[in-house]
Amino acid sequence: MTYFLRFRFVKYDFLTPAVVKGVPVTRVICRMELQSLLVNAVGEDAIINNSKVVDFVSDANKVRVFLQNGQQYEGDILVGADGLRSTVRSKLFGPQEPKYSNFMCYTGIAECDPQYLLQFGYKVFLGTNQFLVALDIGRGRMQWYAFVKEARESPVFHTGNKDMILQRYKDWCDEVVTVINKTPEDTIIRRPIYDTDMITSWGRDRVILIGDAAHAMLPNLGQGGSMAIEDCYWLMVELQNLVAQTHPMLSEISSDELDLAFRRMASVMISRYQTHLHISVPPLPLCNEYWSSMKVKHPAQLIANQALLLALPKFMDWVVVGQH
Repeated sequence: MTYFLRFRFVKYDFLTPAVVKGVPVTRVICRMELQSLLVNAVGEDAIINNSKVVDFVSDANKVRVFLQNGQQYEGDILVGADGLRSTVRSKLFGPQEPKYSNFMCYTGIAECDPQYLLQFGYKVFLGTNQFLVALDIGRGRMQWYAFVKEARESPVFHTGNKDMILQRYKDWCDEVVTVINKTPEDTIIRRPIYDTDMITSWGRDRVILIGDAAHAMLPNLGQGGSMAIEDCYWLMVELQNLVAQTHPMLSEISSDELDLAFRRMASVMISRYQTHLHISVPPLPLCNEYWSSMKVKHPAQLIANQALLLALPKFMDWVVVGQH
């Protein structure tokens, strides 16, 4: 992993600490391909699209879900994975309006495999009020994320995003300009970045929240989807333990037992989530003056570089394998 401005600022090896601590080495995969793998694993017949949850009723034995299309379903538990503006969370704990972060994210996929990604795999280009992340997603493709400071009232453009991004990054290095130029216009997506206050209770009775519905995470670290998958894993562990230790059927487990299991699962995940919470903040407001001053080379550049080289390995070791 490498951080760049107009020069190489610092390079960090994510592989070694994972290998030393025996943690599985992670790889980057395109989100759409991951979704296809998951759909194939569970079967398309188990998935219902266009089925927004508008309400639910939970009692001691069952939970009934009401969909926007008028359909109703009954089950043993309800897992609210309905994102930042979760209807399930609002029903459990009251409405919570997401807060705009003053940053917009533009993302695209380019059919190219630049040499620097073959060497580093992941690269961050830093600047004033904006930065760009480039990463290898396999099969000769790369994905990039451009984070740009924009007012909330900025209009949403369905076309022309590429020209706007090129204008914003026109003075940047050739690596940035080239990858934007090679990206088809129709693959560029514009997303406003929102956040919510953290909640410490993720469930009640037979209803549990996971993913952004429970803990919205800013996309700086690319951990939102990963943390949601971890939520699923620990929820599965708790439910399996309940079935193995107390009841042969999930439907026989009481709401109180489920509530305790949900609390244990949330406790585990909050400890994991807080590791990222303290550093998953927009870096640009904190560093803009610093990055601006470094556009002109100065002895402070060398001092800052050496300080980061000393401090970053210990910090990133903690981020990567701090829980192991």
